[in-house]
Amino acid sequence: MLCGHYEGLDERVREHWVDQEISIGDYVLTGGELPALVVIDAVSRLIPGVLGCAESAESDSFQDGLLEHPHYTRPAVFRGHTVPEVLVSGHHGEIRRWRLRESLKRTRERRPDLLEAWLAHRQGKDNLTPEEQQILADIKAELSRERR
Repeated sequence: MLCGHYEGLDERVREHWVDQEISIGDYVLTGGELPALVVIDAVSRLIPGVLGCAESAESDSFQDGLLEHPHYTRPAVFRGHTVPEVLVSGHHGEIRRWRLRESLKRTRERRPDLLEAWLAHRQGKDNLTPEEQQILADIKAELSRERR
């Protein structure tokens, strides 16, 4: 990886020796070192053995096209703030539904473009499960109530 600094690389190098250019976002940094580290970290975690548990990468944000649901750790109460009750309920079906709802909600709030792409990939609402359709309808109703 070649990392430009301030104004980038000499154009002759880019034209004759660079085979691919990568951008990590629409902003400017003083050098390419930090973006190179971002790319190295993002790619290396896909190499078998890099993560302690290979299945960890399968549930990461973007893996299924949506942002990941919120995570909570111990203790159950931290400085007066509690973990959502459903997560300590032991009801795996409700926990899965909560995670799906929060993932859809977070994606809609923070990255509506990802949600639209996810819906398009699922070929619109026809291929959504009834549960996904209901959750999306609930989120939409909740957001419209909040705006009032």
